[in-house]
Order: sequence, then structure tokens, then C-alpha cells
Amino acid sequence: MRNAIPAGLRAVAPLLSGLALSLLILAAGCDLGKITVSTTSKVLVRAQPSLKQESSFDMASRAIPGALKTIEGFWVVDPDNERLTYILMEGYCQYGSGFVEDEWEQAVIAKNFERKDELSTFATKMFLRCMNYALKALGSRWQEGLFGEIESAKKLIETAGEDERTALMWAAVGLGSAINQNKDKPEIFSMLPVAKMMLERVVALDASNKPGDPMMAALPHVALGMVFSAVSPQLGGDPKKAEAQFLEALKLTGDKFLLARVFYARRVGVMTQNRDLFRKNLMKVLQTPPSIWPEQRLANEIAHRRALRYLKQEKELF
Repeated sequence: MRNAIPAGLRAVAPLLSGLALSLLILAAGCDLGKITVSTTSKVLVRAQPSLKQESSFDMASRAIPGALKTIEGFWVVDPDNERLTYILMEGYCQYGSGFVEDEWEQAVIAKNFERKDELSTFATKMFLRCMNYALKALGSRWQEGLFGEIESAKKLIETAGEDERTALMWAAVGLGSAINQNKDKPEIFSMLPVAKMMLERVVALDASNKPGDPMMAALPHVALGMVFSAVSPQLGGDPKKAEAQFLEALKLTGDKFLLARVFYARRVGVMTQNRDLFRKNLMKVLQTPPSIWPEQRLANEIAHRRALRYLKQEKELF
């Protein structure tokens, strides 16, 4: 039997079908933008490893800011998308520490004080953005309760469950990193005990349910090492506790996370004025190829870059 639909109508049938589908979606109360973002976010999560595997520091430094702003644009369309929120909290913390602070260190060495201050402000903004995305994932009770009285913050932190572990870690890393950039500002530096409690809670949660990703298991220990070495022993710093945390991070990653060894050498070595520890560990980093951990190649490339820089400063540091 011949098709009874007139030829003219057959020509527009696909358009009518598409229009009908759109009307059905609208009738169902769906947001096409959010549907698109939902699909895109799944692809972004799967594509994330490509950046971590990058071997070129310069390529990554140029690519990351644009990528973060693009992802942030998707997040604006759908701020309840958890995948994007987690990518952004991780991305801003890692961009701040791996790249903005790298420029800041160069400005410090060059004694370009104006640029140093600009980059310190920029790094702080990146770390606080990381923290704020993490707090968004944690929910309103964290946004409202973390910055009150320290006892109230302590009680809140003690309630954190395993489902809040990763967001809590990034919130603490963001806060701790911002504190590290603002040791001369009492209103920020006074939050150091809170950042420490948050990281210790993450470590406590990991004791009963260790993350499958070695990097995610190691990061809270590196961050705690940075907290314990943030100030001199006279002001409350603890080089022994810092050392224990950095070494635990190395243990958890099979000694493949070279940045943990760089921070150990730079923070503990200088803090204790142990020149042998400083030189021995930085040389070991440089003798280890960044490719030892392909999944974290970029972090290891950053480690090599920092190790070379710190060795050149040896005479000034000791």
C-alpha cells in the first residue's frame, strides 16, 4: 500500500517530529541546558586523566585556566551538578598550588615584590574558590557553621561521614593553602586549627575506608605535613609530625608521588636546618623519572621543576 501522507508533508515530517519531541521535553518540565550539561559532565570526568598524564608543564599551565572557566560555565547552567562541582574544587586547588604558586615563588626569588603580592592574592582567590566549591558540595550547614566559634566548628567536623570525605578534604586543602599564603593576616591565619581538624577527620575516615586512588589517599597527609610545617617550632610548628605525614604520603603512593618528597625536603629540611635531608631528598627526586607514575605525570613534572629551583637556593636557605 502506498504511503498516504502527501509528498509536501513527508518533506517536513522530520522537522515536525523534532518539534514534537521538543514540546514533549518542555511539557515534562525539562531544561535542555541541564540535560546537555549532564551528558557533558560525564565525558569531562572520563577525560580528566588526560591532564594528569600531561608531560609538559607549559602546555598544562596554558590549558588549565581556560578549561576551568569552560567547566565553570557549565556549572553556572547547572549548579547542582555534583560531577562539575568536584572537578572544580579539585581543579582550582591544583591550579593554585601547581601553577600560580610556581609563579609566586619565581617572583619571590627575583625580589619582584609587587608581582609577588599580586600572585599571592591570585593564589588566595584560587584556593578560596576551591574551598567554596567544596563547601557547596558539603551543604549549607558547613557553609554556615565552619567559620563560627572553634568549638562549634570542631563539633561540626566530627560529624563528617564517609560520603563527605572528599569534599571535606578539598575544603581543608583550599583553606590550608589560603592560610599558607596569608600568614601575616590574623583573620585568615586564625583558621589554621580548623584546617588541621578537617584534615585529621579525613585521615580518621580513611583509616576505616581507605580510598582506592593512592593520590586521594596521600593528599590529606601531604596537606597535614604542610600544616605542621607552616610555622617555626617556636610558633607551634612540629617538624616531626610534618615528617611523619610526608613519609606516610610516600608510603601510600609506593614512593611515586615526587611532590611529597619535594615538600618534605623543602619544609622539614629547612625548618630543622638539616641540609643533608634537604639535598638528599631533592636529588632523589631528580634521579627519579616523572614517568614513574604515568597517571600523575604532571604532578611529578612539577616536582622536578620545584626540586631544581630549591637546590639552586640551597646556599640561601642554609
